Amino acid sequence: MAAPKGRKTGRKKSRKMDSMGVIHIKSSFNNTIITATSTGGEVFTWASAGTAGFKGSRKSTPYAAQLAADRCVREAMNLGLKRCEIHLKGPGPGREAAIRSIHATGVEVTGIKDKTSMPHNGCRPKKRRRM
Repeated sequence: MAAPKGRKTGRKKSRKMDSMGVIHIKSSFNNTIITATSTGGEVFTWASAGTAGFKGSRKSTPYAAQLAADRCVREAMNLGLKRCEIHLKGPGPGREAAIRSIHATGVEVTGIKDKTSMPHNGCRPKKRRRM
């Protein structure tokens, strides 16, 4: 079937990132998602534990978050990222591993912000697990 009219096909548009950017780490109990954006919020690249090759319960490990962060930051560095600010969100196990991985890639980290939302007695939590 032919491509629809008006839609371009072919190569992806090459983009250049500013030397300063923001890396968002969204860490849940099931997965960790890392997104590299400009300071204005334009997304340049992203990676998750799933795109790093992990499935199921292995996505929630710190090692999976470390590999996803490494992949995302290296791709952002190829686009021109040199300095970044880290925004954290969520209580998952991949937070610290992702931060350590970003430091290890050689990107200068200018600051770390925790943007985890805290409820003012919102939803009822899950019941305690009994063994």
